[in-house]
Amino acid sequence: MLMLADELGHLSYTVTGDGPPVVLLHAGVADHRMWDAVVPALAEQHTVIRYDLRGFGESALPTGPFSETDDLRRLLDHLGHERVRLVGCSWGGRVAVDFTLTHPDRVRSLVALCPPWPGYPWSADMVAYDEVETAALAAGDLDDAVRVNMDMWLRGSAREWSDVDAALPDRLRGPLRTSLENQDIVGKHSQGPTDGDIATITVPTLVGIGRLDIADFQDIARRYAAGIPDATLAEFATAGHLIPLDAPTELISVLSPFLAR
Repeated sequence: MLMLADELGHLSYTVTGDGPPVVLLHAGVADHRMWDAVVPALAEQHTVIRYDLRGFGESALPTGPFSETDDLRRLLDHLGHERVRLVGCSWGGRVAVDFTLTHPDRVRSLVALCPPWPGYPWSADMVAYDEVETAALAAGDLDDAVRVNMDMWLRGSAREWSDVDAALPDRLRGPLRTSLENQDIVGKHSQGPTDGDIATITVPTLVGIGRLDIADFQDIARRYAAGIPDATLAEFATAGHLIPLDAPTELISVLSPFLAR
């Protein structure tokens, strides 16, 4: 991976392919590798940029306050891209939304797959998950915290492990463990979501929903699709929360024509 160093540490990133630039932003339980299955197809028509958010994957832990939108702007400036297409999953989807709100002149189109909604009134299932994860981390049982998160974000509540691609747990386990090891420091220094009205977003927008995801995130996706003017809602019948892992072929079939607009 390539490295962009700054006063807070460094961001690790990769660039693949040639053509109009597309930035892929990973989920908060993963790193840039969650997009591995979709990059070859996208790179046939685009310059595909992936990076590990600060404190994830191979990017350094932050040494002070930082903003995910500032990090993305800094990376784009470093690479010389004035305007890009953004594609984000889960927390990466919210980063993409925030960047679009903060720097609308630098975004050509926006894809948000299962993004969170700041201040959302979480269901009892989500509250219970958070309590179990918090207890595991407080007890120093990182293995159990990984298990809890794998159950929530990869398997989900709508299927059994036998229904999940057998290769996916091993692909996610390492990046997930890193995210859990670093989340306290990242959370301490991250400035969090941007304040802004999604009704002001004017770029072409696609919102993705996994039909096997927890009900909270299905509702949130529909909120985004209803709140962003002229947004398109795409539903992925075989995917849970992590659409690029669960349904890469279906995702490519939706992304390719949308990004070509």
